[in-house]
Formats: sequence, structure tokens, C-alpha cells
Amino acid sequence: MNILRSTRDLVSPLLSVVTLPDAEVVELGDRGATFACDVPGPHPDAPTLLLLHGLGATAMLNWAPAFQSLSSQYRVVALDLRGHGRSPAPERRFRLSDCADDVAAAARTLGIERFVLVGYSMGSQVAQLVWRRHPEMVQGLVLCAASRNFKGKPGERLFFTALPAIVGVVQLMHPAPPAAVRQQADAFGADPGPTVRRLPGWAWEEFRRTRPSALFKALSAIGSFSSHDWVSEIDVPTAVVVMMRDRGVPPTRQIKLAQSITGATIHPVEAGHAACMFGSQRFVPVLLEACASVAGRIAGDPR
Repeated sequence: MNILRSTRDLVSPLLSVVTLPDAEVVELGDRGATFACDVPGPHPDAPTLLLLHGLGATAMLNWAPAFQSLSSQYRVVALDLRGHGRSPAPERRFRLSDCADDVAAAARTLGIERFVLVGYSMGSQVAQLVWRRHPEMVQGLVLCAASRNFKGKPGERLFFTALPAIVGVVQLMHPAPPAAVRQQADAFGADPGPTVRRLPGWAWEEFRRTRPSALFKALSAIGSFSSHDWVSEIDVPTAVVVMMRDRGVPPTRQIKLAQSITGATIHPVEAGHAACMFGSQRFVPVLLEACASVAGRIAGDPR
């Protein structure tokens, strides 16, 4: 593992409440490599959360507002999925099953035997596949902006088909003018408050790290994914964080996912699909609640 320079110096004063963690390249042998943020928990025995980002995001971009709050209770590891951020792009096809196997390989390399998976949008699909392919490693699931499948209705197909183009437009803007940020936020059903209009330079750089060509490959994999036939077999404590203003994945579909998993709890957020960044003030407290629900059930506390 090669330790990279600290990214803390990239934090803009406009988002001084966000502290970015150190990050490292994790070699995965024949599987290549991935890029990981690894934040220690409050004590060596703290449960481990393994965070998986959405399409077009990176570990830093998706989870930056949540790192500090989560690490007060858990060890937090966040990965750049293949083709995203600093992780290498696949030479040919992008397969979510490969992403799932990358996650398991990274966990083993980092000495993590068991963990709670926290997946956001595309990351929730990968999380479901990690449970299916490596069940011995998964203690629990927190699925955010998630569904059993995407692109089911015309609106969803349009949303995910347009997403690579949206990211491509964002990559051309540095720094992005406030009007453009508001347009991008609106495309995701986000609330473009003061923080959104003043996204720091590091966030725009994270957007630029993923090539649109890689996104189109990932988009095909997302469209072909379905856990409809086996999601009911999930047998670990699960929480589903539902984005109630989501224009890409309707809240009803997110709730149906939760209802398909025995014992899954539902945690609503009054925000859109990109709440992880554009609605973090609403998303992070609910994420903490969902993680606590899963961790409590793992420890034997049903609350």
C-alpha cells in the first residue's frame, strides 16, 4: 500500500466543517488496485463501515460530509470503485460483480474480516452483490437511494442515461458559476443552498477524476442489474435510507426494496438523489441513525 499525501490541505475555508481523511492506494494483486480512505474509529474494537459511492462520484465526493460523524463511532473505510476517481478503469466491460469482488479483496488486504456495507445508489447495487457473493464477510447493510433495479420507468431511464452527460458538463466547469451549480443541483432534485453554490475546488477536482467514457460503461451495468429474484434472501440486519424527493429512483421503489428484506428498517430523508453532497445537512443525521440501527441489531440490541 502506498500512502498518498494528506488531502486535508485541499479543504476550502468555505467548507471548513468538512475534514477530508488521508487516503491510500490498496493493491489487489491480479485484480489491480483501488483507492481507499481509512478513518480509525474511537477504539480498536469499533465496528467497521465500508462505504460505496454512487455513479460518477468518488469516495471523497460521496462521503466527505459524513466521515467525521461516522468515525466518532466506527472505523470508516471508503473505496473508489473501479473506473471511478483514482481507481483504474476496466479495460473492457464494467461489471458490478467485479466491483463486489474488488470490495471483498480490498477488505482482506486491509485486514478487515467482517464489516457493515453502506452503499449509495450504484454503491447499493454493489453492496447487495457483495452480500450475495461474499456473505461470510457482511455483517449488515445500509442501502441509500437504492432499489432492486434502476431504469424501470421512462423517467428513471432518462435520469440515468443523462447522468454521464451531466457529469461531463460539470467537468468542464472549474470553478463552476453559481447558476451552473444550481442547474446541476436541480437535475438531481437537490436543494442548492449556500453550501452548494460554494463547493470548494477539491470537490470539482473529484468530479473530474472519472471519465465520462467509464460512466457510460458503468451505466450499462446499472441498467442490467436486478436483485428482484434474490433480495428477499438477505438475512443480515439492514436499513434503507429513502430519499423522499428523489427524481431518479422514486421513493416508492426504495421503500419496496426495504419491504422485500425481512426486518429492514426505513429511514426517510427530505432530499433528492444527490443528498450525500447537496443535502448533507439532512442526509448525514439520518445516515447515522440507520447505521446505529444496524449496529445495534448486530450487537443484539433490537432498538
